[in-house]
Amino acid sequence: MSTTRNAHPQTGPLEGLGLSPCQAALYTAMLRLHRATLTELAEVVGRPAEDVLDALDGLVRLGAVDRRREEFSVRHPAAAIGRLVAERLDRMARETRQIDEVLAAAGRLAHHYDAGRDWRSGRFSVEPMSGADELCESVIGLALQAPPAELVMAVPDRRTMARFADGYGGQWLQAAADGILRLRLVVALDALSSPAVREVRGRFSAVGAGLRTLDAVPSWFFALGDGAAGLPAEWGVPLPEHSYNCYLVHAPVAVGALRALFEELWARAAPISPHNNVLQVLRLAAHGLSDDAVARHLGVSVRTVRARFAEAMSELGAQSRFQAGVEAARRGWL
Repeated sequence: MSTTRNAHPQTGPLEGLGLSPCQAALYTAMLRLHRATLTELAEVVGRPAEDVLDALDGLVRLGAVDRRREEFSVRHPAAAIGRLVAERLDRMARETRQIDEVLAAAGRLAHHYDAGRDWRSGRFSVEPMSGADELCESVIGLALQAPPAELVMAVPDRRTMARFADGYGGQWLQAAADGILRLRLVVALDALSSPAVREVRGRFSAVGAGLRTLDAVPSWFFALGDGAAGLPAEWGVPLPEHSYNCYLVHAPVAVGALRALFEELWARAAPISPHNNVLQVLRLAAHGLSDDAVARHLGVSVRTVRARFAEAMSELGAQSRFQAGVEAARRGWL
């Protein structure tokens, strides 16, 4: 009784790179001949000229063979096979990216599924948080479960911002520096006047955290990743008025809604501080220096100074330099 070692036919290295058996046989024959006509090649491989021509056209497209009128010449195998390998690697890279995109989409779809399940069942996981200490410890604990987690937070009042900056800003910024958190905050403009806030403000950009400001923020809230969010005891009422008691919600539909609200606020908010070049010209102008004096002080041209003033006015939404100075001072840039 005979047995079959392999149910699949053996393939050579050229077939593994995408060549058909006919192309592989033809290419191997051409390596020995270097150049030949269609008739000569058909005779060598023992195939009809039409089949050989189809195979040759494929090899020409692959860059393994060149055609000059009625004669075909083969390229050096190192160049030809190197190109085939490169094309195969490119194709594998594209397929890998497609697989990554599918896996990422599966994760997003799972959140939709979870949101629909929560809505149908009417069950939402809500944990009461007793004070700022418990809240901030919970944020770090949740972030450690799946780093790096993105924390987005809206802060509407000076007292709340000062409490977080003084008591927990260092912990959160250190977590951002360690790659545990990605942090973005939108805060009310008057919340920037606290000394504790001014102290940590400079560290935000150093750790890649985002900080923007609005004239008014509707309420305190946060979203952590796609699975957790914080809500105040009463929407629109500052946290200190409820002794920093709040709720931690685990429901994708609620988290998604709060994250969408934050992104709307973030798009409308202004950066806390400008680029350093803009900041330099604003501060020098605030000390009464002319454009020429600012240019000499910075070692740049007057044209560059005026361009930076224009950038500052655009960033501040000002129509004049005077308005830009007033707005920059109001934001604490000067």
